Amino acid sequence: MSATLDALVDGLGDVRGRRVLVRSDLNVPLDVTDDGRSTITDDGRVRASVPTIRELSEAGARVVVVAHLGRPKGEPDDRYSLRPVAARLAELLGRDVAFAEDTVGASARETVDGMADGDVAVLENVRFNAGETSKDDDERGAFADRLAGLVDAFVSDGFGVVHRKQASVYDVALRLPHAMGQLVSTEIEVLRRLTVDPERPYVVVLGGSKVSDKLGVIDNLLGQADRLLIGGGMVFTFLAAQGLEVGRSLLEDDQLEVVRGYLTRAEQTGVEIVLPTDIVVDAAFPSDDREPQPRVVPANQIPADSLGLDIGPESAAAFASAISDAKTVFWNGPMGVFETPAFADGTRAVAQALTEVDGLSVVGGGDSAAAVRKLGFDEGAFGHISTGGGASLELLEGKDLPGITVLER
Repeated sequence: MSATLDALVDGLGDVRGRRVLVRSDLNVPLDVTDDGRSTITDDGRVRASVPTIRELSEAGARVVVVAHLGRPKGEPDDRYSLRPVAARLAELLGRDVAFAEDTVGASARETVDGMADGDVAVLENVRFNAGETSKDDDERGAFADRLAGLVDAFVSDGFGVVHRKQASVYDVALRLPHAMGQLVSTEIEVLRRLTVDPERPYVVVLGGSKVSDKLGVIDNLLGQADRLLIGGGMVFTFLAAQGLEVGRSLLEDDQLEVVRGYLTRAEQTGVEIVLPTDIVVDAAFPSDDREPQPRVVPANQIPADSLGLDIGPESAAAFASAISDAKTVFWNGPMGVFETPAFADGTRAVAQALTEVDGLSVVGGGDSAAAVRKLGFDEGAFGHISTGGGASLELLEGKDLPGITVLER
């Protein structure tokens, strides 16, 4: 019996026959075909949700799954229906999964009332209800009351949303006996190893588009990491902060002084910041209308009419070398526009280096996890692949995560 069932048994006794609401993270990317059908392009989060759902189902619980998809504006929107996700979950579980047309309405009640022991059902997108994301405690609480009224207990298993104070993440846990699911429990255990006495050398690789998305992480890690490797679109703000020309590359002018401060702090505290020495550039961002025309240039000679789209081969080798002796590595954010093969080599080199780490290697969710799968890596080659990009970053910032603190009270 896992900690999930142990915790529920403490509050409920045998879970058989009990209705258990599982908050999963099923926010997967969808592609809409010409005939209007939605297909999942990356089912990683659905697969990650399966162990907790299966365990509860096999123990005889009546498992009611709630999740969100996309950013609907508090009302039903067919583009964000969880129906195709429920179908994929059924395939992965190898059993029927019922689907309710709403979250707390007549269809949800009828679906839950019709469940037998071991059954699994998915409710429609929880964000079709304005109360889910409301900033008003009363409005959010009223919606949580209706959710809680459907079930007997609550399991939080959507790590990608635990940094949000939302009804199905936070408020429901105040109203029901509750426990962490296997996924959330594992995520917290692994990610806390990055912040509490990590084994050294400790290397952090940050990429993605914007410095501003990772200010808190950089600020906190400058006091913890031994090396900080910077790639992706955010690197151009670092290069510009050193007085270099970055052409038409992504640049956040309002962060230049902040970045200069980071560079100074790193020098003063002995943290090694590794920046690319060469960049793959093109005259335009990748599109379906033109073939990529990549060129490798020195990082200090980016042409004024070009934009950087990946770290260069010299930099990719240097990043891999900087990772090679690490005992702890955290990576969040691709090194370039990995969706286009011409600009994927930097991201591939970092991912490959993580698979060879003699220690803990953590892929920090979001686009990094998507890149690992798109580039064909065996997920088992990494120590841990997080399902929550934003949540993992906020945990590394040292922030309290509302969806975790409410469970640990």
